[in-house]
Amino acid sequence: MSLKTSLLAGVALTAFGAGAALADPALIYDLGGKFDKSFNEAAYMGAQRWVEETGGTYRELEMQSEAQREQALRRLAESGSNPIVMAGFAFGDVLGQVAPDYPDTKFAIIDMVVDQPNVQSIVFTEEQGSYLAGVMAGMASESGTVGFIGGMDIPLIHKFHCGFAQGFKSIQPEGNVLMNFTGTTPAAWNDPVRGGELARAQISQGADVIYAAAGGTGIGVLQAAADEGILSIGVDSNQNALHPGQVLTSMVKRVDNAVFEAFTAGTDLEPGIRVMDLAAGGVDVAIDENNAELVTDEMQAAVEEARAAIASGEVTVHDYMTDNTCPAS
Repeated sequence: MSLKTSLLAGVALTAFGAGAALADPALIYDLGGKFDKSFNEAAYMGAQRWVEETGGTYRELEMQSEAQREQALRRLAESGSNPIVMAGFAFGDVLGQVAPDYPDTKFAIIDMVVDQPNVQSIVFTEEQGSYLAGVMAGMASESGTVGFIGGMDIPLIHKFHCGFAQGFKSIQPEGNVLMNFTGTTPAAWNDPVRGGELARAQISQGADVIYAAAGGTGIGVLQAAADEGILSIGVDSNQNALHPGQVLTSMVKRVDNAVFEAFTAGTDLEPGIRVMDLAAGGVDVAIDENNAELVTDEMQAAVEEARAAIASGEVTVHDYMTDNTCPAS
């Protein structure tokens, strides 16, 4: 069983903290590939920023199958990588088994909580960023019907849907939110053809804005929306530039910051749960030159009002992970 491994070029190793041993950090991507233009690519950009700012080096692994998760973790830990950052909830069970065997290695996992003394669990309030995207969709939709297409049907992605629906219905209380998931296995993250099919099906039902939270599958959703002349909403990375003038916004999840900050902490990485919410800049909606003409002053004002209301506690966005219902759907 082989792993695709690459050691990025750099000129120096960095010692983190007084007396710390020299060690390269490492990053393991989830299935779907490093350049998925979404979640994995955001993680990669954070690692690259760390290289540019420090001159350090890091190891990276791209997963080829579920069976490689444990082997990848153990290989990196035994090679001295520290800390080891995992992009994706699916590493949770394996990390819970592996981390105790390497007590001197720090681990960080994105999108899952693993209760071990050498693990930092990084979670995001995706529902808050998705609420803002829903506000924008509510103001942009002329049909009163919008769509949501998720990747793998798991509670984490229901967080995106539920927050989006709540934001949309804050603008259009009688509106309709269509929902589809690509599948129930990790392959759901990397099926742009299926994403396009689901998007066209929602368009046939009247959707004129579609939000994709589906990793690489979302590329097909955005393409289909552009082809059919409706608006789309990207996710994780800023995807506005994929179809300028046709992507209403992207719900940016700062996975890049999570990786950058974990690498920067190095062996001083603090264990426990780290929450990257709207107030901390962990999630937001992207407005730039590629979607500026789509974002009216009124829409911008509504987003700012919603952002302030969430920060103050005036608006509480439903968290599907703590209550597996979606009142706004």
